Amino acid sequence: MKTLILLACVMLSANAFAECARNARGETVCGNGQTAGGYNRSTGTAWTSQTNQNGVHTTQTNRGGEAQTMNGKGVVHGADGKTCYRTANSHGCN
Repeated sequence: MKTLILLACVMLSANAFAECARNARGETVCGNGQTAGGYNRSTGTAWTSQTNQNGVHTTQTNRGGEAQTMNGKGVVHGADGKTCYRTANSHGCN
């Protein structure tokens, strides 16, 4: 199943990614500044990220998580229904 997800991610995003490299943690990371993606072989997690015209980064994982961030602040919706946030002055989950 992990291989199928990885293959699907590669096929759907082959044209969007300009360069790919393996980082120090063993993750393969690709990106062109507007879209990015990667796969961590150790955890089996694949992710994609896009940046909109306002500079908001939207990241999704194959496990159902989604995050929207900008300048270190944002909201994360976990696959288990948990929502966490971080603002300039506080952070928390509900």
